[in-house]
Parts: sequence; C-alpha cells; structure tokens
Amino acid sequence: MSVQPLDLLTQETDPSPPGTDHDPVCSPAVVRAAGVLVWRLKKRRLQVALVHRPRYDDWSWPKGKLERGEDWAAAAARETFEETGMRVRLGPRLPSQSYRLGRAEGGASKRVEYWAGHQIGGSGTLVHEVDKVVWLTPAKAERRLTYPRDREQLRALVAYAESGDLDTWTLLVVRHAKAQARKSWKKPDMIRPLNTVGKRRAQRLVPILAAYAPERILTSPSTRCHDTMAPFAQEAVVPLSTKRGLSEEEHEDRPYKVAKHLTNVFHAGRSIAICTHGPVLEAVMEQLHPHADSRAVEAVFRRVGESSMDKGEILACAVAGRGRDARIVTATRHRIPR
Repeated sequence: MSVQPLDLLTQETDPSPPGTDHDPVCSPAVVRAAGVLVWRLKKRRLQVALVHRPRYDDWSWPKGKLERGEDWAAAAARETFEETGMRVRLGPRLPSQSYRLGRAEGGASKRVEYWAGHQIGGSGTLVHEVDKVVWLTPAKAERRLTYPRDREQLRALVAYAESGDLDTWTLLVVRHAKAQARKSWKKPDMIRPLNTVGKRRAQRLVPILAAYAPERILTSPSTRCHDTMAPFAQEAVVPLSTKRGLSEEEHEDRPYKVAKHLTNVFHAGRSIAICTHGPVLEAVMEQLHPHADSRAVEAVFRRVGESSMDKGEILACAVAGRGRDARIVTATRHRIPR
C-alpha cells in the first residue's frame, strides 16, 4: 500500500469555522455527515473496521448524517455505535471529504468529517443499516473499499501509525458555559451560577465529551465551571476534581499553578478534560504550545490566543506520548452553533 504523508492543511481542525452554518438542516445544499476509522492492533498488526451496507452493496467507513444541532464529533461516535455496536474514543482528526451526490439526492454536495478511533466498549452487535463488519489490514482494506475517495482517510491513518501518532490520549480544554452577568450578581463571584443558556450548553456538551471519553475531569471550583462539567460527569460516571489553580482568583495570586497542573497532565498521559475561565486560558495555551506537532495545530492555538475561546467551547487535542516528549497531533475546536 502506498502511503502519502498527511497534508497538514487537512488537519485545520475547526469543523465549524466562523462564518459557516453549524446546523446541517439549515443548508439543504450541503449534506453533513461524520464517521470514524476504527482501528486495532492484532498480533501487533494494524487493522481497520469496514462496514457493508446491503442497501447500496458497498464497503466503506462507519458514518452517518448529523442530526439537527448535533456536533460533528458527537455524530461520528453516535453513528459508529449505531452501525457497528462499538463505542469508540475519538483520536486524531483525519482528512474530510466533499463531493457531489447523485440526481436522486437532488444533486446536493456532501461533506464528511472523519476521526481515527479505537473501541472502548460496546458489544459489537450490528444495529443500524449494516449487515457486516470486517477487520482488515490497511492493504486489504484499500482493495475492499468501494469508493476511491475513502482511501485518503486510510492513508492518513496509516501515516499516523507509522509515525507513532495513532495511539493517542485526549486533552480537552473547556471554557465554562455562559453564567449570570457579574453586574447583576451580588454574592461572591465564585458561586455565580450558569444562566439558562449556559445550562443548556452544558447539556449539549455531554455527547461531545462522550465522543472523546475522558477518564477524569479537572475543573475550577467556581460554580460556573463545576456545573458546566457536572452533567457529563454524572452521566458518564467520570470522577470530577476541583483545582483552585484553575480559578480566576487563584490564578491572579499564584499564576504558576496552571503550569504545575498541565505538567502533571502531560506526565500522566491519560485522557482528561479541564474546565477553566477565559482569563486563565492564556496560561493554559502557553503550556500547550510547546507540544504542538504541526503548523496546523500551531495555527489553531494562535487563533485561540487572538480571540480566546467561546463560552462553552471545547478544544480537543489528540496527544501522542507523555511528559516533555508529548506531541499534540491534531487540535479540534467544538464551538457553539450560531
């Protein structure tokens, strides 16, 4: 199998960039879908999962259309489970696809976002639209794929594997969702709660966080941060710990605490979500930037540095390795629909 190096520009990581419509049903000319190349090592040999759809008699990657208001990553994980019965943890971002559909589908264009991912649960029982799932080596998968366009994602996955960047853990940086206005809040700022919009956003974060399946959560003890992460922590039964060093108040007095927390995170090398405040994000990004493994990741960090993150936004980093040698392979912004 001929492997081409992944074009760094295809990793340009914001699946819903500013100025685009986040809701797939609002733009009938574009059908939006997401999928996963599920991989495993069997006897140290890389294998990927292909699905067969009897309706089309084709072999392709698990994928499907976004539901109204659904995030790309959430759709990718959901569709993979519905088609294969496998629960996956998303890893590095893979090249997207854009192509024209046939006349029977109105001649619309289709955009598909892909991730690499590995199974962390599920029975593997086929549930939806698929009658076969097969595990194949990349060379055999390339021959089995029905559509030539699906080979680009396969080659990118193989390139990650050959460079040691496929088996990753995820660092999720979350800015707390929208809280009640400071000027209308008379009690201590630490207990200022989420407003109605913020509570709704906290619920919508649940399937996005679930797609990356963090094993633990670190959050500022401020109510607005804690309550942004609590719905996911409760549903996924993931431990949530508060760290004063991630709060605005502690950061003003002891700014070095952020570096300490991030150093510990990189040394642990386990999938984790961190929730903090806008004023603390600059210090967080300073700790992430030395680990950026490409110009595309650096570009994402630069944009975050220029305009910060939206309230309720997730920055998902796929990280290979641990400690000082950890490399952030891809970085994906999950922003609030506008």
